[in-house]
Amino acid sequence: MLEGKAVIGETDMLQTMQDDALQLAAKALDFFDVTEATEIARVLKQEFDGMYGGGWQCIVGTDFGSFVTHCYGSFIHFSVGNLAVLLFRGSAAPEIDEFSSLDGVKA
Repeated sequence: MLEGKAVIGETDMLQTMQDDALQLAAKALDFFDVTEATEIARVLKQEFDGMYGGGWQCIVGTDFGSFVTHCYGSFIHFSVGNLAVLLFRGSAAPEIDEFSSLDGVKA
């Protein structure tokens, strides 16, 4: 179903990971209706967690915005018709000492 129909918008993944994402999306779309976006996202997230380790996030839908931080080499945004898929491995922000900004405050 997905062959030749997916359009990759942005990615920094290796080609093999891109292929895995598109193949898994094709399988999910063969099994689920496009209206079952949450189920499609669940399948992609769980499969990528199993294949590449934990921490993957997936958003699937027809209308969404995003602003995410991701690990280098683990981001893809593609569409199949009106359905968009955003798949990425989340990146934790550097730890910040929450009290360091209070050093100059007098009690």
